[in-house]
Amino acid sequence: MRAFNITNNKKGDDDYFDRLLSYFQSQFYERIIQMVPIRKAVIYLRTEKNAYVVKGYHTNSRLRLQEAFTATLKKEGFVKTYLFLTPPVREQLFFEGTYFGCMEYIPPNKSVFSFHSHKNRQEGIELLEQFHRTTSSFEARYRTLIPKGHLIEKWAERLNVFSNNLPILEYFINEQFLVEMISWAEWSLQGMENNRSFFQKEPSLILHGDVAHHNFLRDAAGQLNLIDFDLISLGPASFDYLQYANRILPYLDWSFERLSSLKQIKKYLHNAAFLYALAYPADIFREWNRMVREKSYTDHTKYKQVMDLTISQFYARKKFIETLKELLD
Repeated sequence: MRAFNITNNKKGDDDYFDRLLSYFQSQFYERIIQMVPIRKAVIYLRTEKNAYVVKGYHTNSRLRLQEAFTATLKKEGFVKTYLFLTPPVREQLFFEGTYFGCMEYIPPNKSVFSFHSHKNRQEGIELLEQFHRTTSSFEARYRTLIPKGHLIEKWAERLNVFSNNLPILEYFINEQFLVEMISWAEWSLQGMENNRSFFQKEPSLILHGDVAHHNFLRDAAGQLNLIDFDLISLGPASFDYLQYANRILPYLDWSFERLSSLKQIKKYLHNAAFLYALAYPADIFREWNRMVREKSYTDHTKYKQVMDLTISQFYARKKFIETLKELLD
């Protein structure tokens, strides 16, 4: 797990982490010798005896759900992940409106997982398939605890936000590109809506919901683990595979043929609903909506990454979508 140095944070963040460290020191029976923020509300904590990942949740019910879900995963045979632990603390960890749970720390491999290599892409989707097989066996037990995934509605709302952001986006992106990207989304959503029955007929299981590369963690022994279940929902496996395809296509040069080399995705490529969904520019809309919401377009590094995703790959993506349209004609 990559960590950043606490001294690189803003002064306000430093003050918060100083207070949080003092709180943890007052609660843990083991002496804390290191505390390193990994990302927001996720902290590496090392004591004299153990190492933990401490993660914060806005409600105690969300924390308890994560504890129960990961325990069920392990019990049902999916062992390639973490488990929440009962930490050596005086009472439930609660600090300034946040409930904290302790997870076992998975020592990372020197080789960081990414989607650049075919081996990693194949291993990642096989692990996701294993996760689906496991969650399909106990999905019924979580139907009242986990929300249903509504992909068409979610993407329609994402398009709506993107469209509302146009007055700002026009400062950064040529109007021609914006018009075409919106047309891709509208065509995709209409096709998905017309073929909605496909998604409704597919068996329901528990979806991961965030199959980004950073949620695949290779441990020191070389085993790949799946982590971070904050966005789990109920739905068909194809929802996760669509997201996985969207994540890896930039590394495949937007090649339909290379995408079809993954058997977990290939089986869906004869279906109109899935093909229409592949055209939706989920990654572009997600990143620009976040940039506008957080006003992070002033961050040169983030801006360059999102512009590369949007413009540098535009014509390769356009060719891919033209291939989809030919298949659907």
